[in-house]
Amino acid sequence: MAITPQIDSQPRSTTVAFYVLIQRLLRSPRIYHGILGVGCFFLAWYLLVDMFGVWRFSGMPKLVRSVEEWLSPDPVFGVSLFTAEYYTHIWASIYRVLIAFMAATLSGITIGILMGWKRIFFGITFPILEVLRPIPILAWIPLAIILMPGREMPIIALTFLAAFFVTILNTLLGVQAIDKVYFRAAESLGFSQLQTLWHVIIPGALPYIFVGLQIAMGACWFSLVAAEILSGSAGLGYKVWETYYYVQFPTMVSTMATLGFFGYISSALVRMAGNRLMRYREKILAGI
Repeated sequence: MAITPQIDSQPRSTTVAFYVLIQRLLRSPRIYHGILGVGCFFLAWYLLVDMFGVWRFSGMPKLVRSVEEWLSPDPVFGVSLFTAEYYTHIWASIYRVLIAFMAATLSGITIGILMGWKRIFFGITFPILEVLRPIPILAWIPLAIILMPGREMPIIALTFLAAFFVTILNTLLGVQAIDKVYFRAAESLGFSQLQTLWHVIIPGALPYIFVGLQIAMGACWFSLVAAEILSGSAGLGYKVWETYYYVQFPTMVSTMATLGFFGYISSALVRMAGNRLMRYREKILAGI
């Protein structure tokens, strides 16, 4: 009896899904609007700085020179797409943001849910949150350096703080926005505390949570830059300050562009995860 080999359809289905996604993106006007907006920004930069040198813009780094330095195999200031140092700074920043964001997500969502769910916990923690939340990240730097060992932990801690407060607040608002009818329905169905948490609170608060996580991701990146400038030895934020200090403006521009790119990509990934989980939310709420 001949044995027919089984062909794994998983890679094929993944490829098909990828092509479908690309087709949707190409058909959507949003991608072309985005390209138009970015093109207008760079065109304005080129005209104001490179071509005409309008007023204060004449002192800015020139667009063409910055792009040439970024793409050069032999950059004047030693950092470009073709140098190992460029990717060392990228990895250092991504690692710090990833650790800080994950810690802020886990702790911020947990505390935010408890604050919105339990009145006693809210009464104890909300005043503390409101006192600490307005303190700028730069003001935390001395304490972070004193309390955290080494050079890496203070940077991660400062990056964590910015995302932590945003995540807590949005999660709290999400729990408070859930219609009380869902809680009464869960109680009438005999749900336990754990079941209420899983089937009512988490799905109900998800839209607010993911809005908060997108804001938190952006907060991670801009707080990371401040932390790396003051206490780092590597990273994109550190490189921005170093290139400014040594008047290496083309490299400074390319480093800033890299920061913006990875900030955009990371926020887009959070947004995609949120869209996927919204389908889960609709199924859960429909089953109540």
